[in-house]
Amino acid sequence: MTEHGSDLLTRRQVATAFFVLSFCIAGSVPVRAQPPATTATWDGLKMDIFGDRTIEAADGIVTIDAPARAEDAAIVPIDLHFAGRAGTAALKAVTLVIDENPSPVAATFTFGKEAGVTHLATRVRVDSYSYVRAIAETEDGKLYMTQAFVKASGGCGAPASKNQDEAMASLGKMKLRIFPPQSGGADFSKAADVQLMIRHPNNSGLQMDQITRYYIPAHFVHDLTISQGDRLILKMEGGISISEDPNFRFQFAAKPGEEIKVEATDTEGQVFKGHWPLDPA
Repeated sequence: MTEHGSDLLTRRQVATAFFVLSFCIAGSVPVRAQPPATTATWDGLKMDIFGDRTIEAADGIVTIDAPARAEDAAIVPIDLHFAGRAGTAALKAVTLVIDENPSPVAATFTFGKEAGVTHLATRVRVDSYSYVRAIAETEDGKLYMTQAFVKASGGCGAPASKNQDEAMASLGKMKLRIFPPQSGGADFSKAADVQLMIRHPNNSGLQMDQITRYYIPAHFVHDLTISQGDRLILKMEGGISISEDPNFRFQFAAKPGEEIKVEATDTEGQVFKGHWPLDPA
């Protein structure tokens, strides 16, 4: 090989090595960055859900905590925290929207005027990479939004964990777990931390029966009311994006000595009720 040919080969080797090194470095970072908070999907949804109303940045009025990558797209935990007020206006409601889901509005939660709800957690289905948004509304009609981007796929069509016979056998059974105050004891004069669990398949209408290969009709809890005594704590209007066996954990301004009452209605008109004393035991 000539000296010129040897130099040419060396230059090619160096260039190839540089290309491979550059590719490896680039491969160590995400190929696609997280999309901007305002997307074409959301632009269309916003008009459908809220019309031309102005939506401001949440600025701590509501915050959302969701996994960047879901372990199970059919059970994605969502945590919402509320400041309670925006200036002089109290929090009235929050709407949970999953941009890329077949039915984007997962639920709207309306709070009682004196409920003092500061935290609400639930589990949702996420069908594809999507923003999950929380849009809070205050009593003066203003809207405030925050969002989190979740990487998940196939949550709305994922098979149920139970077969239909098993799910129907326990349909509507409820359990209420009451966590004692952080200060200890049973002093609920400031706040109570409560978790409500409802046995219900919450079928999305997009799941396939693994035996018959037919799609299972949609059947889910669409109305839920939680109160203490005669005082409303929160009311939910839900859709197919709420996970199987709906689960809600929330903190509110409790009144000692008054029972927690729950009433849920599903899309087949079945009504489920329960009541419990405000007692961590």
